[in-house]
Amino acid sequence: QVQLVESGGGLVQAGGSLRLSCAASGRTFNSYAMGWFRQAPGKEREFVARINWSGTTTDYADSVKGRFTISRDNAKNTVYLQMNSLKPEDTAVYYCAAKHAGYASSWYRDFDYWGQGTQVTVSS
Repeated sequence: QVQLVESGGGLVQAGGSLRLSCAASGRTFNSYAMGWFRQAPGKEREFVARINWSGTTTDYADSVKGRFTISRDNAKNTVYLQMNSLKPEDTAVYYCAAKHAGYASSWYRDFDYWGQGTQVTVSS
């Protein structure tokens, strides 16, 4: 089992940047594929980005491609989401998720563990 704790959310102006971090407990972090999802009020949870166990394969939602970057540091048991050129429509609670496998799909139910979420608010 793994516990996930997100940090780094906050309030930023449009065009600004934030870096989210997700710290995982346990000693087998490199056996998990990781993902970031987000959920805005009144909307369904949506896929943002995913990364495989080694960090060699990444994938992004079209809405964030070219602006967001997912990465991981297995030595620190941490996955990151660098968010640049933020837009008001990026406002949401961002969740980190883990799947106990080398790779994961972009479907939220494919993931086994979730963090508590961190709020990102982008003002216009």
